Amino acid sequence: MPIVETKYFDYGRKEMEYLAAADSVLGAAMVRLGRVEREVIPDLFAAMIYAVVGQLVSVRSAKTVWTHMLQNIGDITPENLSCVSDDAIQHCGMTMRKATVITTLSKKVVQGSICLSDLWNLSDQEVIRRLTAIKGIGLWTAQMLLINCMERPNVVSWGDVAIRRGMEKLYGFPKLTRDQFEICKNRYSPYGSVASIYLWKISFF
Repeated sequence: MPIVETKYFDYGRKEMEYLAAADSVLGAAMVRLGRVEREVIPDLFAAMIYAVVGQLVSVRSAKTVWTHMLQNIGDITPENLSCVSDDAIQHCGMTMRKATVITTLSKKVVQGSICLSDLWNLSDQEVIRRLTAIKGIGLWTAQMLLINCMERPNVVSWGDVAIRRGMEKLYGFPKLTRDQFEICKNRYSPYGSVASIYLWKISFF
């Protein structure tokens, strides 16, 4: 079975000490949990396909579909996926809408109408603007690419249910409001992505 290269999100003492000083509640949780690793996919195309697979499904379901894709489709490259039918991709366990997004995206990358390598030199907001212009790529998907591929340091996604649930559990909010979210997000800046990594972990407790 083909293997997609992964690594862990790169952060260290500087980010952890800053967050602990900025937010004592989060800091206490970080001490309790220790270092939390977040697996990322350095290849932008593979990371984008994984993000599309993960839209509106659980982490476990996304991993199951991803494994089926690797087993049944092969290498997660634009050249390979552009030659595969929508039906074959759907049969890996996803909706036809997602399958069509994946094949269309793959063909556009092969044709050169989408150049993913350009994204590395852009600001977070410009990356989001370009990605959300692609059919099937919304704000959440773009933000997940910023963290789970590009390792951008300051991303906290309101659209991520697990992050919101992590904040509710951490601070005892009965129902997180957008204002409460923004206050926390601003407190975490400029290391919001590391806070997100811990909030994801906390959400599963």
